[in-house]
Amino acid sequence: MAYDVQQLMAMTQEQLDDLFKASPAGDIPNGEAKGTAIVAPGTVYSEHIAQIINVFGWQGKVFDAEKGLLKNKVLFFGFQAIVAKVYKGESWLDGKECIVLDYSDTSLAAKYIRDEIRLIGPDFYLGKVYWGKERLIDFCLEF
Repeated sequence: MAYDVQQLMAMTQEQLDDLFKASPAGDIPNGEAKGTAIVAPGTVYSEHIAQIINVFGWQGKVFDAEKGLLKNKVLFFGFQAIVAKVYKGESWLDGKECIVLDYSDTSLAAKYIRDEIRLIGPDFYLGKVYWGKERLIDFCLEF
């Protein structure tokens, strides 16, 4: 089944987790991706929160698969900052392979952040954000 952002925001947290668990890691992506934060999934607030975050905070990520790095696009003008290492590893959610976006050695601001992504459709990834080992929010990336 092909997914889109609206479908993901309408899902419950349990449904998002199940989709992540059922999806393959996929290849480490390359290039620019539009990002959407998924906060309060399955509620009427999810889309509004995502729009506010997209305008004022985070718009997506730019991957360099060859170097195993990415930069986040932040602030309302898409400034590229907050670098992460990118590699395949074990998911904290289910222990299966995922693509890890690791900020621990590359960013003071995001030192305790770890993202995990898996491929849920052509050029479309679902992600989980952790602060330490605590899950925060979900997000998706469209290439």
